[in-house]
Amino acid sequence: MIELKALQGQVRNLAEDLRSQVAAMPGLRAELRQEHEKAQKAERVAGTFESWLDDILDQAAVAWVLGCIFVRFCEDNGMVGEFWIGGPEPAAPAEKALERRQAYLVGNPLENDREWLREAFRYLRRMRATAKIFDGHNPVWRFDISGAAAERLSDFFRRGAGYESLRDPELKTRFLGDLYQELSAHAKKTYALLQTPEFVESFILDRTFEPAVSEFGLADTSVIDPTCGSGHFLLGAFHRLVDKWQHREPATPVGVLVERALGQVTGVDLNPFAVAIARFRLLVAAMKLCNLRRLEDTPAFPVRVATGDSLLPWGDIKSRAQGDLMALIEEKPMFAYESEDADLLKDYLAEGQYTVVVGNPPYITVADKARNKLYRSIYPTVCHRQYALTVPFAKRFFDLAKQADTDGDGAGFVGQITGNGFMKREFGKKLVEDYFADKIELTEVVDTSGAYIPGHGTPTVVLIGRSRKWRRSASLRAVLGIRGEPATPADPAQGMVWKSITSNIDAPGVENAYISVLDVPRANLSRHPWSLSGGGAAALMQQLSAVGSRRVASFVATIGRVTHTGSDDSYFAPSDTWRRYGLQPESVIDLVAGDVVRDWLIAPEVEAMFPYDSNLEPSLRDEALHRMLWLTCAVLEERREPGGTHAEIGLTWYEWSRWHPERFSVPLGIGMAFVATHNHFVLDRGGKVFKQSAPVIKLPAGATEDDHLKLLGVLNSSAACFWLKQVSHAKTGADNSSGGGNRWSPEPWFSFYEFTGTKLQEFPLPGAYPLERARKLDELAQRLASVTPAAVAASGVPTAARLAEAERKYHAIRGRMIALQEELDWEVYRLYGLIDEDLTCADPPELELGERAFEIVLAASGADTEWFNRHGSKPISSPPAHWPADYRKLVERRIDAMSANLHIKLVERPEYKRRWNSKPWAEMQKAALESWLLDRLESPELWGGMPTPLSVAEIADRLRGDEEFRAALGLWVGHDDYDLPKTLNALVAEEHVPYLPAQRYKPSGLRKRAQWERTWALQRREDAGEKVTIEVPPKYTSADFARPSYWKARGKLDVPKERFVSYPDAKQDGDVTELIGWAGWDHLEQAQALAGVYMERKNQTGWPAHRLLPLLAGLVEIEPWLHQWHTDKQPGYMTSPADFYTTFIDGELAQLSSDRAALALLRGVPELS
Repeated sequence: MIELKALQGQVRNLAEDLRSQVAAMPGLRAELRQEHEKAQKAERVAGTFESWLDDILDQAAVAWVLGCIFVRFCEDNGMVGEFWIGGPEPAAPAEKALERRQAYLVGNPLENDREWLREAFRYLRRMRATAKIFDGHNPVWRFDISGAAAERLSDFFRRGAGYESLRDPELKTRFLGDLYQELSAHAKKTYALLQTPEFVESFILDRTFEPAVSEFGLADTSVIDPTCGSGHFLLGAFHRLVDKWQHREPATPVGVLVERALGQVTGVDLNPFAVAIARFRLLVAAMKLCNLRRLEDTPAFPVRVATGDSLLPWGDIKSRAQGDLMALIEEKPMFAYESEDADLLKDYLAEGQYTVVVGNPPYITVADKARNKLYRSIYPTVCHRQYALTVPFAKRFFDLAKQADTDGDGAGFVGQITGNGFMKREFGKKLVEDYFADKIELTEVVDTSGAYIPGHGTPTVVLIGRSRKWRRSASLRAVLGIRGEPATPADPAQGMVWKSITSNIDAPGVENAYISVLDVPRANLSRHPWSLSGGGAAALMQQLSAVGSRRVASFVATIGRVTHTGSDDSYFAPSDTWRRYGLQPESVIDLVAGDVVRDWLIAPEVEAMFPYDSNLEPSLRDEALHRMLWLTCAVLEERREPGGTHAEIGLTWYEWSRWHPERFSVPLGIGMAFVATHNHFVLDRGGKVFKQSAPVIKLPAGATEDDHLKLLGVLNSSAACFWLKQVSHAKTGADNSSGGGNRWSPEPWFSFYEFTGTKLQEFPLPGAYPLERARKLDELAQRLASVTPAAVAASGVPTAARLAEAERKYHAIRGRMIALQEELDWEVYRLYGLIDEDLTCADPPELELGERAFEIVLAASGADTEWFNRHGSKPISSPPAHWPADYRKLVERRIDAMSANLHIKLVERPEYKRRWNSKPWAEMQKAALESWLLDRLESPELWGGMPTPLSVAEIADRLRGDEEFRAALGLWVGHDDYDLPKTLNALVAEEHVPYLPAQRYKPSGLRKRAQWERTWALQRREDAGEKVTIEVPPKYTSADFARPSYWKARGKLDVPKERFVSYPDAKQDGDVTELIGWAGWDHLEQAQALAGVYMERKNQTGWPAHRLLPLLAGLVEIEPWLHQWHTDKQPGYMTSPADFYTTFIDGELAQLSSDRAALALLRGVPELS
């Protein structure tokens, strides 16, 4: 098998080559731009032409590589009489292929290797069997790779990493499924490519295809997979059909039966190369069954697989609600891309025609705004909020199936394995309550989130149903999950969870360690959210609800965010970043995200730009604030809320998309972590804003701090954690399962959940509250915050003595908190009636992790668990001897209760008990020291006066006598025997970003930078009063930056947040340390600094032109900003600074006999056509 990484490299190389080819072909580029404009008008794409072109060229690159693989497969397996590429197989040796290639090029001197490869493709297009694979929709005809690239591609297969045999006596094509998923990293992300394992496909076909054949008859059975990918479901259904036809008609020639079966199987996919693979695999399967080895002898098998978007209305609308399919109602033809089979899709996707609809739809959300809006308009009855594609596809699957008559007869069978996010997340409410509840009949719901399904990184559920709303059964079969796979099985099909499902699904009432099988009333799954937990969870939920005297909704005024910016990367940065860029203190505010709401404490690590005045009204009073936000103005203007863009709903371009001053104005509130493995609620006393990942609970006016603490105590209990997990969406399933891929552990306590305000409002509250313990835990949390390493560094010089004393206090306070949390949990059990006796201690001893009752039981059980390793604790199997006797006896009684009481046994488990998963002290101390040291490196003592870059060696010379700094640096390193320049170089290594684009970005990033610079130029014209159309440029990814640290500093919108700017090519000869400047300089100061270096290198060091030109290119980088922000005359300049530096650049270029074109090449930002 050819190595996948090597093939991925070929795709990347070809994509780059194609980009150059398209740029050199004005006609093709104009044609592509026109196609993009039509797609935009049809609302099929919203992104820029350049971003869209990246997708198209990636598809074309894959098509060339895949075409060669098809040719090689046919050559190696003797399916063709000629050969073009060749390989190691004697049937098609590379040497002979090279001879034929040479003869072709001699006979066709104007041609090159591209046309030689196309000779192979033309041959396959002439063959009846493969004609459709290489028809006019295949990008290899539209997109010319260069002759050199074609030669490299051919050599890759003839003598490079592709020189591997593809011969298989059984003509197996499973390897093509691997290629489908991995060949292009770009496509894998864009299309959420994911193979469906054969054992899953087989299970779903067992539950759909087999009963469909029994009910409709073999001849009338028809199957479609509208998300067919590389064709696993199609192949499975095809083989079943052929087997059944052969059993029924043993005398009929197999070729007739194969053609008949192929005509009963249909597949559609948005991804063109997925369709090519599926077609090829079906063709090879048909040839094998017919004992055909040569394409020349193979007929034009009726392979029904097409490229297209299955969610679009290509077919009729007989079962659609009025208004669903606006394009057809208005009699507008659906726009089709060049790669799509529009002529086939109307037939293949006509609704209500299939007896079986199966598949594995993508689980992702739709990033493209136009497509998102289009799907929402087509499926308004189910698409809700930030829906995932699982939602419209769930309906589409049922729409394609045969619809039942008014008596409920004739309904098609539908089966899909899909992401389970809709079950508990808000976007699934319409699907569950408005569609599943009464529009169709679900017959089986199988929780597969605990099963090990290779490659599936999202928790899944299998849905089986029928397209009818009449004569539905009163109940449906549910397979409820109890625990995930205990270890990674050697054969996933034989995993404990999966075998439990397949062996017991037809036996309601069965329960084992992994699943429960029940027939549940249909009404139970007609309300959102769904809970598919077994093993006694339902009974415990009933107990909590029965005892609860009121719901949280009756206790609170609101639950929700204080802000939703709509573009976090525009506004958010690590603490103190915005100060560096000159923002006033009143323009910056602490930002609370969910990941800093932990263990009774909020510790903000991020600040937000605050575009509001003292009256909390939108304001750009701060010029530095204005300048920073202007960078992403195009993105900010296009932010959409339910009512439209900011301009359409009366908001300014710079304010947050949602802002709740009425919540912000109330100091007291309870912050919560929206996404976490466990429940985290913290009392906040004001002065912060909470984003959507940290909703805040506000109580009614007049509520006291005690009122907040009452609620806080219950919400932070393990009982609350249990309840919340039953109604909340698990963002990751049990590891080593469909939801966890191949990570380290299958344990449920490591699963992350979404805890939403909507679900929380239904939480049942007991009649009394653990107020005193909640009050004490809150007090201890405040004390803990005051002795962290960060607090020590913020309050003075972080000396060894101060840090050691703080560490002692920190561990003592934390041990006290762990003990008190245990008492609170056991108090709450009694408040809910889970236990009758009081099993709490008024004054417990401090506890270490590993010493709680459930941890003692866990250790004693000998369970294979990572709980102790992950939390740095030591397992003990009995209560410690050093405890007071009465406390030891109390814990023993708790352990007895866990054994005797099913409710307590269920809730006293790691997945519901607080983890106390803070960073180790040493890690926190190193981070605090690093931050303090870097802050000192930004001090005015170093950077005050005329802006001048300094090498790290020069900085070291200035700091040699700073004893406080040197001592702290020694603590950071871990010893005092360090080389100062080398250590400082290591300290700043991840804190700088180069001054030139060519040094910051990879080629893909440079292309995006070009689009951003075009946008900024248009914004400037708009600011000057000109009416222009501005496209929103694409966001960056980590793959666009030359180093991970640059990506970390800049993020998706490339907003500067680094501490230093570096000048890699401007270092003094002999100085190997970084040459850096302070990132807090404004554009004029940056220009002054760079011009100073330029003049010094020119006049003092005598650098030649080729070394000086990059520095001038750096000034060109700054030049537009000078003309934007520094056009007024200033002291020391005869003209404005902007005009001065423009004149300076041009004058120096003349002296160096160069021009601006040379500087453009050095910057590396391509010119857009």
